[in-house]
Amino acid sequence: MSKSFDVVVIGAGPGGYIAAIRAAQLGFNTACVDEFKNKEGKASLGGTCLNVGCIPSKALLESSENVERIEHKFAAHGITVEGMKFDVGTMLARKNGIVSKLTQGIGYLFKKNKVDSLHGHGKILGRVGDKWQLEVSDAGQTEVVETTHIIIATGSTPRQLPQAPVDNVLILDNDGALSIPAVPKRLGVIGAGVIGLEMGSVWKRLGSDVTILEGAPGFLLAADEAIAKEAHKIFTKDLGLKINTSVKIGEINKGADSVTVNYVDADGAAHSEEFDKLIVSIGRLPNTWNLASDAVGLPLDERGYVIVDGDCRTSLPNIWAVGDVVRGPMLAHKASEEGVAVAERIAGQHPHIDFNNVPWVIYTSPEMAWVGKTEQTLKAEGIEYKKGQFPFGPNGRALGLGETAGFVKMLACAKTDRILGVHIIGPFASELITEAVVAMEFNASSEDIARIVHAHPSLSEALHEAALGVDKRGLHS
Repeated sequence: MSKSFDVVVIGAGPGGYIAAIRAAQLGFNTACVDEFKNKEGKASLGGTCLNVGCIPSKALLESSENVERIEHKFAAHGITVEGMKFDVGTMLARKNGIVSKLTQGIGYLFKKNKVDSLHGHGKILGRVGDKWQLEVSDAGQTEVVETTHIIIATGSTPRQLPQAPVDNVLILDNDGALSIPAVPKRLGVIGAGVIGLEMGSVWKRLGSDVTILEGAPGFLLAADEAIAKEAHKIFTKDLGLKINTSVKIGEINKGADSVTVNYVDADGAAHSEEFDKLIVSIGRLPNTWNLASDAVGLPLDERGYVIVDGDCRTSLPNIWAVGDVVRGPMLAHKASEEGVAVAERIAGQHPHIDFNNVPWVIYTSPEMAWVGKTEQTLKAEGIEYKKGQFPFGPNGRALGLGETAGFVKMLACAKTDRILGVHIIGPFASELITEAVVAMEFNASSEDIARIVHAHPSLSEALHEAALGVDKRGLHS
């Protein structure tokens, strides 16, 4: 007799494990199937985010920023450090310890909430009566379970360059970029997105000569133009990253201990550069490989995404999909909220997610975060708006931290004053953006933020001043 469940979730990343926990909380007999294994070959919950993505990258960013503080910022505090040394191995071990703690924590949460954890590759076989049959296979061992509902949360995988197959020795994806055993003298990065900028900045601070090659005609085109312009200035002039846009990548040749990249720059000039390591970060693809038998007819679009409606339902009865494997931004927090919403819809509830209010964060230094529409989008859509902007330079808390680069920008409707977008580059932008998200969820106006008492001294005062600036009544500008 096969195991029988009410809900089976395929994938234990931020979308999957959260969906499984919420389903169990709602009284469903729930299982979560996941095939991820760490470098020791052991099952490790948490998906890409916890194992080789969001969490380990932030750990390394913090380590590299500590090095930069000692080398370039402590002197302003009257602190002198002689003979400073750092050990990459210890940094990696610390990063791995954080990953282990969090992934084991998911196992604890599964036990607490009575979620069955099944290790292996999950494949939907077909439907018998009102039950779906699901195969779980691992290392030659296979079992079939049945379930009423299936939630697909299989995440995404790095997009590959055909001429640069990843070996995670010389040519690296996000996993390899997080595990470089020694600081490479020359580091190449293809792609100036989140992964490319975060990993490039980590290794630059630790001593690498970093060159970033981006195919898009501009820098950070998804961000507000003012944020992108400020970020480019800081990353190139202050941090020393070499960022090239409008690049056409040609032949890539791997040698015994280096990689040569041939490319054409924006002016049409040909270049050939040799790197000790090359990070390929050109986006991610939905992970739908071998997810269902052909007879199931799982609906996929031309790019491999699972086709769902606004409630994350597929056209197949009781099959749902969330996270990177469906439309929308590939963000862990978006996946988690979709997972919660699907579990609650299965229970007959009516949750709501406004995808216009999903925050974006890039954890560089300074951080970048935004929510809502950019100024260039408002112009393109013909929406009348007004804006307020305030720099961190005069902010007392930022001065105390010694982190004064960047600004807060608020965009509001010219007619109703409703906040349409907030864009931040500066210290702790990832934390500050949440006030803007809450405000926009409740349809707040810029005057609402301007009338709220903000603690002094705090970084949030910059958001307050930006709101005041929308109505041209800033108090510190």
